[in-house]
Amino acid sequence: MPPHLSADRSAAQPPGRGSVEALISQTRRLKGDVDAVRRDTRSDDGSDPQQRWQRALYDLALHQLDDLDEHLAQLRDGPAPVDVAPAAAPDAVPPAPRRGSLLSRVGSAEWNLLTDEASWSGELYQILGRDPATPPLTLDELPSLLLDEDRPKLTAMVTNCLVDAKPIDGEFRVVRPDGEVRTVHMMGEPVLDTDGSTASMWAVLRDVSELRRSQREVSETRDSLQRHRHHAQSEHRLAVELQEAVLPPWRGSLRLPHQGPETLDLAAHYLPASTSALIGGDWYDALELADGATLLSIGDLTGHGVAVASGMATLLGAVRGMAMAGTQPGQLMSWLNQLLDATVQPALGSAVCCRYRPETRTLSWAQAGHPAPLLFRDGTGRRLNAPDGVLLGATSGAVYAQAEETLEVGDLLLLHTDGLVPRHSGADSVQRLLDLGPRVGEAHTAQDCVRLVVEEFGDSEREDNACVLVARVTS
Repeated sequence: MPPHLSADRSAAQPPGRGSVEALISQTRRLKGDVDAVRRDTRSDDGSDPQQRWQRALYDLALHQLDDLDEHLAQLRDGPAPVDVAPAAAPDAVPPAPRRGSLLSRVGSAEWNLLTDEASWSGELYQILGRDPATPPLTLDELPSLLLDEDRPKLTAMVTNCLVDAKPIDGEFRVVRPDGEVRTVHMMGEPVLDTDGSTASMWAVLRDVSELRRSQREVSETRDSLQRHRHHAQSEHRLAVELQEAVLPPWRGSLRLPHQGPETLDLAAHYLPASTSALIGGDWYDALELADGATLLSIGDLTGHGVAVASGMATLLGAVRGMAMAGTQPGQLMSWLNQLLDATVQPALGSAVCCRYRPETRTLSWAQAGHPAPLLFRDGTGRRLNAPDGVLLGATSGAVYAQAEETLEVGDLLLLHTDGLVPRHSGADSVQRLLDLGPRVGEAHTAQDCVRLVVEEFGDSEREDNACVLVARVTS
């Protein structure tokens, strides 16, 4: 009995590339040795049934070694590449094929055409599921074991062997008495009489059902993986297009209002996650309202992919519509919460919504479980005191408070989503941004400030997507 594994022994690890290369080299050396012995065996005249049997086994062994060589090469090289752009790693890995021995029982048979006698080995009876006490089937009776669609294939192989002396090398499916269908690989050759006519035919039959099933499962798993990759690429492309269509089209700086003296200098940037190629639900927005005020908003809908990007588009559209209708930030958040709570697919979101009135430089704002805006003045930054507000979609009937802040010329307001500063950095994300105060104070434009933030955090190993929006009071 094999010894029990110790409980504290680590599990065996998958072989590395070097180990697989060594196995490939050993397999190819073994193929060379088997092929050399097979060539020596072929020097016999073929009259000895034992020699024919050995030669056939060598042929089958080479077939198996060819398969093994190919499978090891696939193990070394990995799945075949897909001719598309790189995609995120998939969230979830496809199931491995069932394990089972690829070795199969081998049987032999010989049909004497002169005496009409047939001889089967005991293994062949087991392969075909027949009672060893019954006589072996003749060549005319053998097709009765096959599926209807495979019988012409066997008939053609036998005819070519007996008439044209062609070797047999093919597969067909047999139906055992218990109804089980098995795949059998047959190899054989004619045995010629002294006058050159065919005296008999011998064959080696191997049950390759498990091997073929494993090959099908490998192929199906590979195809499934490729379909998954194609789907992920298509989803990513659609999410990107949807995001680009919804987020503000302006690049660089935006100055509002468009008519009259400019009061705000604006800039924003979207930073994709470094650990995933899927688009998240982050957004930013700046919109000149009908009464002369300016809407500033930023938020994040949980999740990734097309559905989340679509939900973000719906949420952002609602923000714009309600703000344009004059809805104040606190009430706007309440209605957004109701909208998200009523969606078919439950989701959570965070957001900050600000309404800036340039004539009084008053900023009215509300938040829903989101980082508060940062205010930089004279090279020093601070976080605005956040009014009460829970995550959007977390609870029905939530009420959102509203706060006000009076700004001064030269003030810089920074809004961001929580993915901007990587969580694994260990530092307080807000404090890291506030530490940029002296450098922010030297920035001449909102775009300079955004560039500073991107340079500071853009190359970080970010787990999630992020947005940053900067508004600088110019007058």
